[in-house]
Amino acid sequence: MQMDQVRSRVRHHLWETVAMRQVVENHRGWSRWYWLLLVPCSAVLGPPLFNAAWSSLAGMPFFYWYQLLWVLLGAGLTAMVYIAARQ
Repeated sequence: MQMDQVRSRVRHHLWETVAMRQVVENHRGWSRWYWLLLVPCSAVLGPPLFNAAWSSLAGMPFFYWYQLLWVLLGAGLTAMVYIAARQ
């Protein structure tokens, strides 16, 4: 092998090593904030608990506005978890 080829391989290997370290350092693993993502999922899993026509909001039955409320709350919680887990 020529010296230039050896240098090229060494540079390539070092570049891969540095790149992998950055990936590993950026991925910190599990965060406790992720547990908050279970709240909106579990809140809408029991339709018999909120399938009622006895309550309405602006003419919309409870079943629909409850689910719509959790869509909005879920989006807010997801954004909050994303921001908190990044730091």
